[in-house]
Amino acid sequence: MEQIIDFFNHPFFIIIGGITTLIAIISFVYGVYIILSGVIPVWIRLGKGLSNKKIALYAENEYESLKSLLIDSGLFKAKNIEKISRDSMAKGERYSMMLVNYPEFSDKIPEILQYKKDSDSLIVYAPQTGGRLEPDLMNQINDNRNSIVVNFRGRLLNDIVTSIITTTYEKR
Repeated sequence: MEQIIDFFNHPFFIIIGGITTLIAIISFVYGVYIILSGVIPVWIRLGKGLSNKKIALYAENEYESLKSLLIDSGLFKAKNIEKISRDSMAKGERYSMMLVNYPEFSDKIPEILQYKKDSDSLIVYAPQTGGRLEPDLMNQINDNRNSIVVNFRGRLLNDIVTSIITTTYEKR
């Protein structure tokens, strides 16, 4: 047994052991750095977005229902949700996130697209009961960056959170 211990106490094994320990420590520190540098910026953007991002909600009849969906999720504050009606369409230009209820604003989407900046996000909520979107309108929406068409309320929340993370954050 002592011969085995003496064999591994040879300077060669001591040097190799030290080098591999050093490589393991450096790899661990680098791995932690890579993970944190990728995750922390996303957390910061999400936190800023959830607490400060204002949402222009283009809805009239469904406004209260959609607003309560957003507030009940616990992610959004009531003060950050603004109702945009048909007679005040230009008011939505100030917001970096636009949520449009398609059945009520189907004829106004081209006008809303004019107010949308390239860095803004547009989410068109088009439940299947509201009818299908015309191919020309889908192409217009598709030609704009950060634009989403969604059919389900559960998916709507997911797309809003994704839009918060992916769009730029700037106070307006």
